[in-house]
Amino acid sequence: MSKTVRAHALDVLVKVGDNGAFSHLLIDQTLKNNALDIRDQGLFTELVYGTLNRKLTLAYDLDQFVKKTGKLQSWVKWLLYLSFYQLKYLDKVPDHAVVNEAVEIAKKRGHQGIVKLVNGVLRQALRQGFPSYETIEPVTKRLSIETSTPEWLMERWIDSYGLEKAEKIATAQLIKADKAVRVNLLKMTREDVKQQLIEDGFEVEASPFSSKGLIINAGNILKHPFFDEGIVTIQDQTSMLVGEMMAVEKDQVILDSCSAPGGKTTDLAERLSNTGRVYSYDLHEKKTTLVDKKAAQLGLINIKTKAMDARELDQLFEVKTFDRILIDAPCSGFGVIRTKPDIKYTKTSEDVLNLSMIQFDMLNTIMPLLKEDGKLIYSTCTIDPTENEALIAEFLSGQTRYEVDPTFFTELPAFLQQSVGVTPFGLQIFPDDFHTDGFFLTRLQYKQATDET
Repeated sequence: MSKTVRAHALDVLVKVGDNGAFSHLLIDQTLKNNALDIRDQGLFTELVYGTLNRKLTLAYDLDQFVKKTGKLQSWVKWLLYLSFYQLKYLDKVPDHAVVNEAVEIAKKRGHQGIVKLVNGVLRQALRQGFPSYETIEPVTKRLSIETSTPEWLMERWIDSYGLEKAEKIATAQLIKADKAVRVNLLKMTREDVKQQLIEDGFEVEASPFSSKGLIINAGNILKHPFFDEGIVTIQDQTSMLVGEMMAVEKDQVILDSCSAPGGKTTDLAERLSNTGRVYSYDLHEKKTTLVDKKAAQLGLINIKTKAMDARELDQLFEVKTFDRILIDAPCSGFGVIRTKPDIKYTKTSEDVLNLSMIQFDMLNTIMPLLKEDGKLIYSTCTIDPTENEALIAEFLSGQTRYEVDPTFFTELPAFLQQSVGVTPFGLQIFPDDFHTDGFFLTRLQYKQATDET
């Protein structure tokens, strides 16, 4: 007998929670290896991401019903988290179905004592209801439990942005972002793609972030022929902003120093209209292979990939080689927690510091490869100032050759020019601002000569 959706979800949760596996990779692997129908695929993904994202909240809840949760076997604990998540947050799943399914899973995986425990805890939760968090002190602990954000991270966001903004950021990370796609203008116009999708039953609107972007409000774009035919690519709206702000012109030579899985690389290649060249690098060959596969799917012939550490690219290229450079730097990922919730449980403040040192080294190595009249975009999918505006400020303070391109701010989409995230060193987009990923980007150039009087 094949496994149920919840049994598959439990398998993934145990592997992620206990072994440090990456949730998005295991979800993809499970979907590929098992013949789940469309509805079950959606439920499976919701169960895994939702339970992971709410883990600290669910753990607090479980402590109110079981005195010594530390003695529970891991799979039993995750089964109860999974069941609590459904009871608390999924209105369409009947309570009795949640309890019955959990009991059946417990029967298959454990002894009678565990079955009784699972049944008893879930029925007690239904009778008594789940606890309130209002009286928890201090406020950082309350917010940590309410939003399932580690307390150290909540404190860090409060220090950076204040209590109110930190709470909004953490809460937004619990809510699904709008799904967006980038249209390959080499194959179809955005308007034509939009109209066809609407005719096919999708709910679609144009993205304000990118001239190539569409927001998919309803419909499974992965099952539409446009996806397999390379007409659309899944990409968050904030990520698409990179291509917009690169100010690409035909026949240019572009460097993408940290390119996998290839979303931004292929966007740049499309913007070149298959002219010029995009040199695409990443640390591991299996990741550059992903870029090659995506390029082939999109019909792009102007991308050259190679596995290499970005901090060593000055060994391959002369100074002032590239018209445009993208450093989409490896980062803590605190802007994409809603789609990779395990990030907030595995990253540490030491990781942030180490990553900022790597990012700084990349800027020092790669910036001299830019032509005198070139432009370099630095971007991350995090909201930590140490990796973003503070890093750019430190980099610029240590030399006299470079500056933030002042036209960057005037070329931003109008609705972003007055954003709360605009600083002298770039643009920080928060997850609660526009229902998108959190993202930072800025544009650097050589200092422009000024007329002397």
